[in-house]
Amino acid sequence: MSAAETSPDLFMVTSLVDQARSVLASLGLPTKQTNERSALALLALLGLKPQAMEIHEDKAAQGWTSAQVLRLGITEIMDYMRDHLGKRYKPNTRETVRRQTIHQFVQAGLVLQNADDPRRPTNSPDNCYEIEPQAFALLSSYGTENWEPKLRAYLANVKPLAERYARERDMQRIPLQLPGGAAITLSPGGQNPLVEQILSEFCQRFTPGAKLVYVGDAAKKWAFFDKELLASVGVQIDQHGKMPDVVVLMETKGWLVLIEAVTSHGPMNEKRVIELRELCSGSTAGLVFVSAFPDRKTLGRFLNEIAWETEVWVAEDETHMIHFNGERFLGPHDL
Repeated sequence: MSAAETSPDLFMVTSLVDQARSVLASLGLPTKQTNERSALALLALLGLKPQAMEIHEDKAAQGWTSAQVLRLGITEIMDYMRDHLGKRYKPNTRETVRRQTIHQFVQAGLVLQNADDPRRPTNSPDNCYEIEPQAFALLSSYGTENWEPKLRAYLANVKPLAERYARERDMQRIPLQLPGGAAITLSPGGQNPLVEQILSEFCQRFTPGAKLVYVGDAAKKWAFFDKELLASVGVQIDQHGKMPDVVVLMETKGWLVLIEAVTSHGPMNEKRVIELRELCSGSTAGLVFVSAFPDRKTLGRFLNEIAWETEVWVAEDETHMIHFNGERFLGPHDL
């Protein structure tokens, strides 16, 4: 790294950040998304450095034509800010950059998330971001005579563009038909494909006629929640309760079945069973604990963690279950 890159000229950086803030304001973004942090993030995604800019009265924005499309994760964006723009953010501000800047860029259609793999899980460490092609064609014209006409054309199309990408993201979601005919969708990836199998395979076979109480989502956690149904068996849960991925109520048997979808962590181990017993301490229904795995290979990784008196279901062998000890198969067990 050159000395210039290690210590960028503060005047050059300030001028470049001011330009980026002006660009964001021209695009109609809310005030919070035209602050310094957002300007720096935009410059990082465009690969712009103060060394490439010519700051003169008659060429105030010369250099934006050298912009490029970079595909970066949040940490890489923050590294760029530090290395090339002289702005160092603490590691614990990573979520602030993601949730209060990049997320809004994505919503506005300015930035694409996971353009290389739209089905990448929402919570994947490999999430990446890049400037949307039409936005890039506009931004790289800043400071030229083409900027104003391109800006007018872009703004006339920006709402339909944002709506189009929102529809494309929705197309990647997993549709779920709920008992009673209602439908929801889950974000792609993570444990959600397994959650879909739990509802369509496990519940159909092993909890027939059960009423759905709760379905979690890797992206927004509370995809479906029948609070009144859960309260009918004496369980009151607030939004801070650490629910399992799926909960169903078998009214005919008086069972509340708690199911964890296990892809990378979180089987029904002793600690989790104790947590859920405390969470559902007022339940008048017997508690049944189930760990669901996509395949035997994943089960093997967690085999030594699974608590006794719990059930195991493997999606690739959907017609079978494994019971960990006890005098009966599926059912609640009093301690």
